[in-house]
Amino acid sequence: MAGAGKGSGRPAKKKGPTRGTGGQGRRALQGRGATPPAHERHWFKDKQRPTGAPGAEPRSAEQPARKPRGGKRDEAPEVIGGRNPVVEVLRAEVPANVLYVAQRVESDDRIREAIKMAANRGIALLEVSRDKLDRLTEGAVHQGLALQLPPYEYAHPEDLVERAKDAAEVPLIIALDSVTDPRNLGAIARSATAFGAHGILVPSRRSAGVTAGAWKTSAGTLAHLPVARAANLTSTLREYREQGLFVVGLDGGASADIGDVELVTEPLVVVVGSEGKGLSRLVRESCDVVARIPMNAAAESLNAGVAAAIALYEIARHRRR
Repeated sequence: MAGAGKGSGRPAKKKGPTRGTGGQGRRALQGRGATPPAHERHWFKDKQRPTGAPGAEPRSAEQPARKPRGGKRDEAPEVIGGRNPVVEVLRAEVPANVLYVAQRVESDDRIREAIKMAANRGIALLEVSRDKLDRLTEGAVHQGLALQLPPYEYAHPEDLVERAKDAAEVPLIIALDSVTDPRNLGAIARSATAFGAHGILVPSRRSAGVTAGAWKTSAGTLAHLPVARAANLTSTLREYREQGLFVVGLDGGASADIGDVELVTEPLVVVVGSEGKGLSRLVRESCDVVARIPMNAAAESLNAGVAAAIALYEIARHRRR
């Protein structure tokens, strides 16, 4: 077997002590010290590359970064698909912008009714391809029919108080804490209109918004009752209290009944929690009084829409006295 010995033509390596680096390796491990400040790095400005596409100018500090794509904005219109849902929404007189009908769709009574109602209300009618309907409805089953709803214009929380002042009435506002079902929002809007409330307050996050489902359940009352959005529900309740409004929270674990609360005839904000978790801790601490709706122990809780309706009826009954 060939090796590095005598017959290989290469000199054999000597074994023994090796020559050191004289401390150069130790100095190399010490590094160059701290990075100098940006204003002292004069060589860096010339080598800095512009961000973005090749050949693009570097972005200045005043120019905002481009927003990432993905997700629907709150200002985006809502598109619902399906023959029955579209007809039901049109029957409920929900505001709409455009009725989309697929090209060469097989017509039936529902499509003819939808086209007739859209024409009577002045809603634009567009005939589009099925591929575009698929994109508009994000792949949902549309059956060749879709309806575009405009984005809802939410009020400011202060507008609800001003609405009561303009009507020379004692303010009554319904606030929703973690109520995520739009149908509950619609049902509460219907009860709030029936019992003289001046508006609904919802958080901007983790809460139901005014969608097609809310419009349908409200039976059109959302067209007359404003819904305001609060960036922080706890802070908005605190601001209402500073303006002289009392905050009453509904909670099944409270000791006082809603009918026994003396504050119901005063300027009032009624807070309704979710069916499962009830009021959150911070919202509960922001309430002046926490009251319950008396009921049999067999029923652990009430639907948020039902609870709001009962509480509003009690408040209206006391205010009529």
